Amino acid sequence: MEIVHSLSAVSFDSNSCITVGTYDGIHVAHQEILRQLVAAARKRSGRSVVLTFDPYPREVLLKKDEPFEILTTLSERIEIFKEFGVDIVVVVKFDEEFAGQSFEEFYKKYIIEGIGAAEVYEGPDHRFGRDREGDIETLKMLALQYHFSVHLLEPVTVNGLLVGSSRVRKALHLGEVEAASTLLGRPYAISGIVVEGDKRGRTLGYPTANLQPDSPKKLVPANGIYLTEAAVDSRHFYGLTSIGVRPTFYAAGKRLIETYILNFDEDIYGTCMTVRMIRRLREEMKFYNTGELVEQMNRDKKKSQELIKELETKRHI
Repeated sequence: MEIVHSLSAVSFDSNSCITVGTYDGIHVAHQEILRQLVAAARKRSGRSVVLTFDPYPREVLLKKDEPFEILTTLSERIEIFKEFGVDIVVVVKFDEEFAGQSFEEFYKKYIIEGIGAAEVYEGPDHRFGRDREGDIETLKMLALQYHFSVHLLEPVTVNGLLVGSSRVRKALHLGEVEAASTLLGRPYAISGIVVEGDKRGRTLGYPTANLQPDSPKKLVPANGIYLTEAAVDSRHFYGLTSIGVRPTFYAAGKRLIETYILNFDEDIYGTCMTVRMIRRLREEMKFYNTGELVEQMNRDKKKSQELIKELETKRHI
């Protein structure tokens, strides 16, 4: 897969199949667009192209005091595009100048004259151009004028719920990581570097890896204890991940992501690690003393081992 960061780095090819979008999360509806895009490009012996943005448009357009969280970093999006067999990813720098273009200016410069387009694939809520003035109907008018076809993905539902990035965010904010995984088609993941913490876990018999996410804007699920899968140096381990402020020790602690990796005893400070959320075990709790905390951690570990046994049994059926 080719990754380019400027329009001039892309050769013109009128036999291109293109999709344009932020693709935050790349949930199951996004994935269906990618499958159709890649299949269409192969059928016509053309190329599949994803044009996406960095930073996210909402990050630029929102007021500075409005919170903004992302589901997938650029590197995560690129990796998933690669998994789906996309030929070219064009990463466009999104800034206020870019946002000021009309929908026709954007499509003419980037799609029609820049990349070239035979077919365009989009979701039903696709909007583009200055003040999001462009929509599917305006895109269809452009298609008639410049002779390319538009393919609109029908809304995708899972368990009766319409799939969308906002619904994934809502599930994660509630700690409902299983629901989020269903919408995403994979476990929600947070990647970053293992950094030093206060090392209190080791004194309690539960040494943890303190994860610093790759992006400070990465959405971190609700506080609590989770059964997770930790990927370290291409190796995979189950773990117990605590997300929270450690109220037993601090009145107003810093929010941390700490993972106790099962059957693991290595120094991994400075190592890249990915934590995939499997199931929330409980809410974050405050204990009167460390003895009560350790007792609860022992119960959490026992419960996680039971769940792991169930998961492994299902995998081998």
